[in-house]
Amino acid sequence: MHESSPRCGLVAVVGAPNAGKSTLVNRLVGQKVAITSPKAQTTRTRLMGIAITGETQLLLVDTPGIFDPRRRLDRAMVAAAWGGAEDADAVLFVVDGKGGVGPRITKLAEALAERREPKILILNKVDVADKPKLLNHAARLNALAAFDETYFVSATTGDGVDDLKAALAARMPAGPWHFPEDQVSDATDRMMAAEVTREQLYHQLHAELPYASAVETERYTEREDGSVEIHQQILVERETQRAIVLGKGGARIKAIGAAARQELHELMGVRVHLYLHVKVRPGWEDDRSLYSEIGLDWVD
Repeated sequence: MHESSPRCGLVAVVGAPNAGKSTLVNRLVGQKVAITSPKAQTTRTRLMGIAITGETQLLLVDTPGIFDPRRRLDRAMVAAAWGGAEDADAVLFVVDGKGGVGPRITKLAEALAERREPKILILNKVDVADKPKLLNHAARLNALAAFDETYFVSATTGDGVDDLKAALAARMPAGPWHFPEDQVSDATDRMMAAEVTREQLYHQLHAELPYASAVETERYTEREDGSVEIHQQILVERETQRAIVLGKGGARIKAIGAAARQELHELMGVRVHLYLHVKVRPGWEDDRSLYSEIGLDWVD
């Protein structure tokens, strides 16, 4: 398999919400390992995608988008994002090339300038961005943080991603692989199941459901016939939100469950029995046990 000289290293993927970090991680891995949504701040946890190119294994940490935290959950997400960049062999700063360079991006670039890890600037969404503006964005950001390299990519179409992957592989240190060749993520099946259901909540409810929701996998068991039985509760803060998730006559939660069940079947390759129920739990963000369930550290 890899007799020549194996390499393995950690690549942290950071940036503002909705820059396309999860889509880029999925593209580098070659299949879906992180949930994506047009809704900002979709990624809540540090999720590792595992990509292989030649003799090199890239451990990609898809971090939550970095923003100005207001709530405890926000603070935990931002702490996870910066924690994911600690001692990385390369830090990818992903910027929405169409969105431009505003105060938030400038602030992030200045924060990255203080870090000692090798930094690579990724201007994403080149398929829909204004080309002359992209060069201007790159010049402004390099003036702030002196990036080691700059790449123009489209995580959606794959444009430029192969070149980026090859460059990352060349930067990784020599050493044995940390995971088996066929493993694409360090997320447990239990955690991935919760993430898939949460993605469907975002896709199907759009602006109707605020961030005050979480998905908790209560039970995950393998049946004798090889299928998987999953019981999850969707946590919301108010009765009105519960009604939104359920939909008229329970139609909305049935649609969410059907879509999540199908995706989990495709990801796991086995039949999935998924049971969802919605629970009103005011202030669930202050439940310490839930943080470990969704892969975050408790932040005071």
